[in-house]
Amino acid sequence: MGKHLHSLKTLRAIALEHAAAGSPDLASMARELGRVVHQDAAALATRLAPLLARKRGFERWLLAERSKPPISVLVMAWPPNHHTPVHDHAGLWGLEMTLHGAVEVQSYTRDPLSGELRMQGRDWLGPGDGTWFEGDQNCAHRCRNLSRYDAALTLHVYGGDLAEYFAYEQAEPAGRWIAQPQRSALAGRLQH
Repeated sequence: MGKHLHSLKTLRAIALEHAAAGSPDLASMARELGRVVHQDAAALATRLAPLLARKRGFERWLLAERSKPPISVLVMAWPPNHHTPVHDHAGLWGLEMTLHGAVEVQSYTRDPLSGELRMQGRDWLGPGDGTWFEGDQNCAHRCRNLSRYDAALTLHVYGGDLAEYFAYEQAEPAGRWIAQPQRSALAGRLQH
C-alpha cells in the first residue's frame, strides 16, 4: 500500500515544486509527471481504483492546493463517453494528464471582441500523456472520455482555484456561442 500512496505524493510534490515559481515551465512539469505515471501506472491504478468503481458520474477530487503562489491539483473521474461542454479556465494556466484510460481534448480560441469560438486542434491522451495551456482568457477546450465502457482518470494542475468559469454553447449548429457562468464542485479530498 505504501507504494500506491507514494505515487500520488510524488505527483503532488512535482506539481507543487514546479508551480513554486508562479509561472511554471508546463512542458517540464508534464515530462516529470508523465514519467511518474508511466513508471507507476499499476500502483496508481490500484490506488485510484475506488474512484473508477464509484459510478457516480463526473467527479473532481482535490489532491492539493496552495494560495501563494496559487495552485490546485485535482484528479477527475470520467464516466464512459462523458464529455464536458466547451469551457474556459478563467484565465488560469493549466496542465491536464491522463492517469487511466484515454481522453480527447479539443482546443478552441475565443475572439475577444465577438466572443466567437474557433477550434484550433485536438489531442488524444493516453496514460502519462498531457496537454497544457498558458493563462489566457481566450483559451477554451472540450474534453471527452474516449471509451464507451470504461471510466477514465485525469490529473489537473491549475494556477489557482478554478471555482468559477464559463461554459460555451452554440445556439444552433452555426449560431453564436453563448457564455454561461459555471461553478465547479468537489466530490472530496484525496488522501495522499
